[in-house]
Amino acid sequence: MALANDILNVDFGLKRRIMTVIADFREARQRGRVYRQTLHELKNLSNRELNDLGIARSTITRVAYEAAYGK
Repeated sequence: MALANDILNVDFGLKRRIMTVIADFREARQRGRVYRQTLHELKNLSNRELNDLGIARSTITRVAYEAAYGK
C-alpha cells in the first residue's frame, strides 16, 4: 500500500511540474506578443508622434521590452 501511495505522489508532482512548464510557456508567448506588437506600433509612429510621447526613436526597443517584461 505504501508503494502505491508513493507512485501516486510521484505522478502528482510530475503533473504539477508539467502544468507549470505549460503555464510558463504560455506566459512567455503572451509577453512575446506584447513585445512584438508594441515594437511594431512604436516603429510605425512618426518622429513628431514619438516626441509627443516623450520617446526617442533610439529607445523604442527598450520601451517595448519594458512594456512586455517590466523594468
